[in-house]
Amino acid sequence: MSIQPVGGVSPTSSLSEALALMGAAGTPGASAAPATSASAGLDGGFASVLGAVDGVTALQSKSNALAVQAVTGDLDDVHDYTVASSEAKLALELTAAVRNKAVDAFSEIMRMQA
Repeated sequence: MSIQPVGGVSPTSSLSEALALMGAAGTPGASAAPATSASAGLDGGFASVLGAVDGVTALQSKSNALAVQAVTGDLDDVHDYTVASSEAKLALELTAAVRNKAVDAFSEIMRMQA
């Protein structure tokens, strides 16, 4: 069995790209991310993870700022807050799912070595 690194994940990925990476069925235009070589996935791996976490933080900050604007009455279109909130929620769920899979993989490797 060959293990390929996930490519094309960035904090600015669209919703359809995120769902495609998660393997959602029935998403229009959803396709698997192109496979990259193992060495290309390891070159900036940790830096890209930190960038993704920064992206999640930015989405949450934007959502919080729009929430404050909505409460104070400064927000013209409540739809903007709804979209920002949904994006932040999806990004956080995706990050947690990737983290959980990484922990599971690490645990499996440790089990194999014992």
